[in-house]
Amino acid sequence: MASIQASVKNKVRETTGRMVEINVDERLILPFGNLKVIVQNYNSVLTLSHLYRSSDALLVHENDAVHKICAKLMNIKQISFSDINQVLAHQLGSVFQPTYSAEGSFHYRRNPLGDLMENLVPHPEFKMLGVRNIPQMSENSLAYSTFTWAGLLKHLRQMLISNAKMEEGIDWQIRPPLPGLPSLSKMSLNKELHFNTSIANLLILRGKDVHSADLEGFKDPALYTSWLEPVNAFNVWRTQRAFSKYEKSAALVSNSQFLVKPLDMIVGKAWNMFASKAYVHQYTKFGIEEEDFLDSFALLEQVVASYCTL
Repeated sequence: MASIQASVKNKVRETTGRMVEINVDERLILPFGNLKVIVQNYNSVLTLSHLYRSSDALLVHENDAVHKICAKLMNIKQISFSDINQVLAHQLGSVFQPTYSAEGSFHYRRNPLGDLMENLVPHPEFKMLGVRNIPQMSENSLAYSTFTWAGLLKHLRQMLISNAKMEEGIDWQIRPPLPGLPSLSKMSLNKELHFNTSIANLLILRGKDVHSADLEGFKDPALYTSWLEPVNAFNVWRTQRAFSKYEKSAALVSNSQFLVKPLDMIVGKAWNMFASKAYVHQYTKFGIEEEDFLDSFALLEQVVASYCTL
């Protein structure tokens, strides 16, 4: 389905011209890491490369991360696809439910997708967007929980810079690099990325006393790449209307290095198979040539390299 989707999008774009589009793809761009499908990395590389060419932005979800949210935060013992989809729907709803168009305004945004693009994709080479939510918990846990904006935003900021997908298990030792020192993010991919450098962040706040939230922690220049001023790299949307069952909640949509490590792993595994010509015949008999593989590898390797040098 994802391959068909990518093909249709290319044809539509060729016919109608460039169009603003956010691509939401959970299961086929980044599959489960332990899924026993031998060609899943081939499929991911081919599909993601085509979607990257034809889309203005990709809002990426990782199945492994969503599964952990179901298990650890929602306390679900037997996790079904319905449970996973419910978490994904919550993440998307926390972003795309209506918010006010400006500070002090009572008019809702007319073009949230366009605003999202304007806020988060300042350069066409950097299109990967990720979503983090706080809080997320089961109804039983919620009954005994209280939230403050200071606490929620402190955790969400640390989730961002440590590249944590949920608040459980955050690494509090990771800090932004000091001025004048090279960032760990600029080291070789052979070394694990620690600090997650951002290009741009969009914070979406919903609920009680939303205008009292202190946002200074997200305006820190150390969070961002040097070629974009923090005043242009950080934006906030708000509404006093609560989302779902939470009196206060926050979502962070980030264009950052969050996908470097998993994407590099997928490309590496696919390349190792391709170098030995494993299963390539299953694709060539349907018209996908070796040059198509090479083009896809080249594009995604460039994406990894570009994000790695932020």
